[in-house]
Order: sequence, then C-alpha cells, then structure tokens
Amino acid sequence: MAVDVYLNFSGNCREAVEFYAQVFGTEAPEFMTFGDSPPNPEYPLPEEAKNLIMHTRLNVFGSNVMFSDTFPGMPFVPGNNISLAVVLDDEEALRSAFARLQDGAEVKMDLQETFWSKCYGMLTDKFGVQWQFSHESQAK
Repeated sequence: MAVDVYLNFSGNCREAVEFYAQVFGTEAPEFMTFGDSPPNPEYPLPEEAKNLIMHTRLNVFGSNVMFSDTFPGMPFVPGNNISLAVVLDDEEALRSAFARLQDGAEVKMDLQETFWSKCYGMLTDKFGVQWQFSHESQAK
C-alpha cells in the first residue's frame, strides 16, 4: 500500500475534484457523501452536511490523491488542509506505526472500526503534521 495525500475543502470539494479530473485526464471520480453514511441516532446528520463529500480519490499520474469536505463546524484553514493517509492491508503494521507516532501527538480519533475501514484513526504528530491511518483489505 502507500502513503497518500489527503486534501480537505470547505464545501467545494466536488467542484475541485471534477476540475482536477479534467486537468489530469483521470477517470470520473466516485463520490461518497456524508449523507451516504449509515444514520446514527446519537449523532444526527445536519441537513447542510448531507451532500458534502466525505471521501473521493483520483489517480494522478500513478499517485492516489484523496479528498473530502470538512464537516460543518469543523475548523478549516486554507494551507493547513492537507494530511497524509497511511493505507495498509497489514493491520498489525498499521497499529504499530500509529502507536509509535503517538509520541507527543494529539490523537484526534483512536484506532477503531468504522463503516469504511476495519481499523481507522487520526492524529496530529508532534511536528504539526496531520495523519490518517486506514486498514484497507486487498480482498475487494
């Protein structure tokens, strides 16, 4: 697997990704919106979030670039809207790297199962770099 760049936008992710797809001549992207996620009565989805992009990706000259909109109310700072995504099919290696990177870090989301990943977590390391870790099985 790989370490991919992950770009966040403030409500205009779809527009940006469609533009980049044209610029780089990639296949049309598949968009997952926040509204596509399973409902959770403990955390009702605000109406303004339903059509925002939760995740999409483009292959740009052999590199995966992933994109999403920020969730309403989450901070968005242009220039700081980039994170690195570690995508592995080896859960043990993923957990080990996440644990080592926690030294001096601010954990935003502990490693846990989500509806899109068997093991997902986020942190900002002691140098201010934002990281996402996601288990992605080879079997699809």
